[in-house]
Amino acid sequence: MTAEARCVWLYAVTADDAGLPPDGASGVGGGRLRAVRAAGLTAVVEDVAEDEFGEAALRRNLEDLDWLERTARAHHAVIGALAGHGPVVPMRLATVYSGDDPVADTLRRRNGDLREALLRVKGRGEWGVKAYAAAPADPAPEPPGRPGDATGPGAAYLQRRRAQLSSRTNARQEAAAGAQAVHAELIRLSVSARRYPPQAPGLAGQTAPMVLNAAYLVADERAGEFAAAVNDLTGRHRSVLLALTGPWPAYSFVGGSGTSGEE
Repeated sequence: MTAEARCVWLYAVTADDAGLPPDGASGVGGGRLRAVRAAGLTAVVEDVAEDEFGEAALRRNLEDLDWLERTARAHHAVIGALAGHGPVVPMRLATVYSGDDPVADTLRRRNGDLREALLRVKGRGEWGVKAYAAAPADPAPEPPGRPGDATGPGAAYLQRRRAQLSSRTNARQEAAAGAQAVHAELIRLSVSARRYPPQAPGLAGQTAPMVLNAAYLVADERAGEFAAAVNDLTGRHRSVLLALTGPWPAYSFVGGSGTSGEE
């Protein structure tokens, strides 16, 4: 019998002296996590089956939403466990190599960028803030018509529709202004911030339109202050509803392995 073909799944890069997750921790393939070390850095990897995680298999499996969700959860769980030991540079889902040598080559080739990223996120966490437009208040009833004004059910309906559309337009404008004010205040409390395009209501799990989708890199010692500020801003800006998540490993602030868009 021939041995099963294997490839190497890369989770994150850490400093050379960083600890690994507990021995019982497993990854996307249910296997043992291990380290590949080179040039003073550590890559945390797992040996996975090529027939499920190789290039051809990934093209197929990434279209399977159940497989994708299960694998993404396992991938991010490993990165979260690593972040409990120190700064990490998370890698994108499905970063796969043919073996250890290409992983080590990456540590050497990207050494400067990776070290800079580790320094940037040391002692800091990523917090996400989403803002949704609050529902507009019902428009005030139209005053009684003057003599000569159009009357009847049709005219009354058109008046109500105009009032509703005007109310929604005003609410969207107020929400956009409120989101900008929230973002400006949170930037002041963070080391860095990245603003992303709003998600569609279906993806966000909200019926209200999203007006702010941002990530903030916050020093650990200011995390409580940051969370309190979000709570305070929720009360001060009634045109938006705020949702706070975190802290997370700093996915958005690690250069090439994260998503661009820094403000």
